[in-house]
Amino acid sequence: MVHNLQFALQSAWRVLLVGLLLGAGLPTLFALGVRSLAWGAGGDASQTVASRGNPAGRPLGWLCFAVVLLGVVLGITFIVASGFGKALSFEHIYPTVIDKKK
Repeated sequence: MVHNLQFALQSAWRVLLVGLLLGAGLPTLFALGVRSLAWGAGGDASQTVASRGNPAGRPLGWLCFAVVLLGVVLGITFIVASGFGKALSFEHIYPTVIDKKK
């Protein structure tokens, strides 16, 4: 009985972690990308006069957008692969679609 409760709590913790990472993490990273682009252009909500932008803001913003896009593409790939009876594998460094193990 205690073993079942322990397994349920371990599973719940993993679901919570993935939910926070994907459910709140990707939108937060997108917002940071927008903020970085504004920083790179010299804009700031607290300034009345536009200042010269920071050169690091633009590449940092696009890097944030690339990570968000990668997460979205991997999520869609996972859903589509599952629909076709396949699985998404990270056995190698890059993700691949493989047949499900039976």
